[in-house]
Amino acid sequence: MRPSMPRMTNGNGLFDLTGKTALITGSSRGIGRAIAEGMASVGAAVVISSRHQEACDRVAAAIRAAGGKAIGVACNVGSAKQRHELIERTHAAFGSVNILVNNVGANPVLGPLSELNNDAFDTVIKNNVKSALWLSNLVLPEMAARKEGAVIFLSSIAALRASAGINAYGAAKAALMQLARGLAAEWGPSNIRVNCIAPGLIKTDFARALWDDPERARRRIAATPLGRLGEPEDVAGVAVLLASKAGSYITGQTIVVDGGVTIAD
Repeated sequence: MRPSMPRMTNGNGLFDLTGKTALITGSSRGIGRAIAEGMASVGAAVVISSRHQEACDRVAAAIRAAGGKAIGVACNVGSAKQRHELIERTHAAFGSVNILVNNVGANPVLGPLSELNNDAFDTVIKNNVKSALWLSNLVLPEMAARKEGAVIFLSSIAALRASAGINAYGAAKAALMQLARGLAAEWGPSNIRVNCIAPGLIKTDFARALWDDPERARRRIAATPLGRLGEPEDVAGVAVLLASKAGSYITGQTIVVDGGVTIAD
């Protein structure tokens, strides 16, 4: 069962997002949903987006029931037409996009790089890199006009080390880190911050094969200094930091959220 969501509050602290609109892709479940709920809990109006309208509506309704502001907009971010419609519907509902979280990701290819074909690699890059860049480019000009904005890419620790069978995915996630650096440099003079989050193993449906097996989970926990697997809310807290005043001097960075796996022996 999903942990209960915090009640919405309006504060004036470093993490307050009252009056901001956050668009989060891939937010009908897992890490994306936790980020949406986290941002709504500190005052942001949130746009829930994934491929299926019913799933988006369900999450948006839960946020509204907890006292927040939310709408659901189905979107395949690989489609230029649907990306434009997503932004248009966000503007119609809330007037602007202050925060964009590019959370959509996919790993349709398993196996060694030596067996990777052109079409499969194109799919990995389109799903994880191109769609995030093109969507960001739709909102960056309006952020620049206001001299304020935050863009967040969801990368992975697969981008930091070789991982058997998913190195094409890792390459795509590494590209997001460089996009964050490049966009941060280009748009920093307009007071726009662009950052990455690189989660480790988080207990989501996307990564279920890696944690649902007791022996695999035991080995990962043993290799993790904090001694547990990650939860979606562990990533949500970092996203709120990067979107809020608390993160106002952080840009072009990748923050690793992995319980210490990548620094352990």
